[in-house]
Amino acid sequence: MNAIFFSPLRYTQGYDATQSLGSEMAALGLSGPVLVVTSPSPRRLLEAVWSRTLGAAGMAFSIHDFAGECTTAEIARIVASARAASAATILGAGGGKVLDAARAVAAQLDLPFVCCPTVASTDSPTCAISVIYTEDGVYEKTLFHKTNPALVLVDSLVISRAPVRMLVAGMGDALSTMFEARACVAAKKPNTRGGGCTISAMALAELCYRTLLADGAEALRAAKNGDVTPAVERIIEANTLLSGLGFESAGLAGSHGVHNGLTAAPGTRNFHHGEKVAFGVLVQLMLEKADRAQVDEVLGFCCSVGLPVTLGQIGCADLSDELLAEVSARATAPGEWTNNEPFPVTALMVSEAIRAADAAGRAFLNA
Repeated sequence: MNAIFFSPLRYTQGYDATQSLGSEMAALGLSGPVLVVTSPSPRRLLEAVWSRTLGAAGMAFSIHDFAGECTTAEIARIVASARAASAATILGAGGGKVLDAARAVAAQLDLPFVCCPTVASTDSPTCAISVIYTEDGVYEKTLFHKTNPALVLVDSLVISRAPVRMLVAGMGDALSTMFEARACVAAKKPNTRGGGCTISAMALAELCYRTLLADGAEALRAAKNGDVTPAVERIIEANTLLSGLGFESAGLAGSHGVHNGLTAAPGTRNFHHGEKVAFGVLVQLMLEKADRAQVDEVLGFCCSVGLPVTLGQIGCADLSDELLAEVSARATAPGEWTNNEPFPVTALMVSEAIRAADAAGRAFLNA
């Protein structure tokens, strides 16, 4: 198995970076018409800036208003909009589901993709993957595309205007990167694109974890004041670039498998991807029988930034045995990431690990 490293063609991050969007795109040889796929809040905040920066680069653009869920039907609607606009470039601006849908459209039409996350809530912006859900928000499938984005442009000023909870959710997603990378390497399992893990990918995954521990709490304090400090910039980079390159090029395992299982529990629907992944990290550590010091370090970090450590904190305080069995069955279904752990994992093992993670979280909170 060849080791393979994946990345976008260019990553740009900075304060008010959207102002340079048109020049960044032009420098890469991208052209209009551009179809911008976005949701209401980013459109209100950025439409005037898009008009200036894309106009200065001579690129016409039109906007598709995202319907709210990354479904097969919504992707088809965006494809129709792109064709009607004769789009030469697809640009996604918003949260993870907006970006996943726009990415899928670009792949389907074989067009370059520009990714402009307006929150740092997931590590998806740099990748070539789209996660598809049902209309009810239940995980359905994952699409793997040929190429990564041509450009990922992250405006830290825009990120600072988003709810602080989104930045914290991104830390939850990033928290899993090192642990899942280690599991895949130990199991000699391929990364998300079928290649082996490079030492570069593993180093980025480990740097991601160290950055969260070093800067997470300080960045949260600054973000609550709307300040874009060096710690905030580093956490944005960890959530987006370090975690994105790390997960795609090193691999996913139990944390994301448990997340996918948890989407079957209706109580989790009001919680963000990264919040559920953070609890999934605790479940993965229980599956792996991690040493107590490691578990306590993760629990301490989660509590310091407000990530969930119990079932009750993700809407599942009264999780029934029947629903737990459904969650665990989904988490261990054929092809699920949980099967990348370095030992066989059964649904019963996941159920027991979920209960153990919940107990550990409650004990830590009550200590």
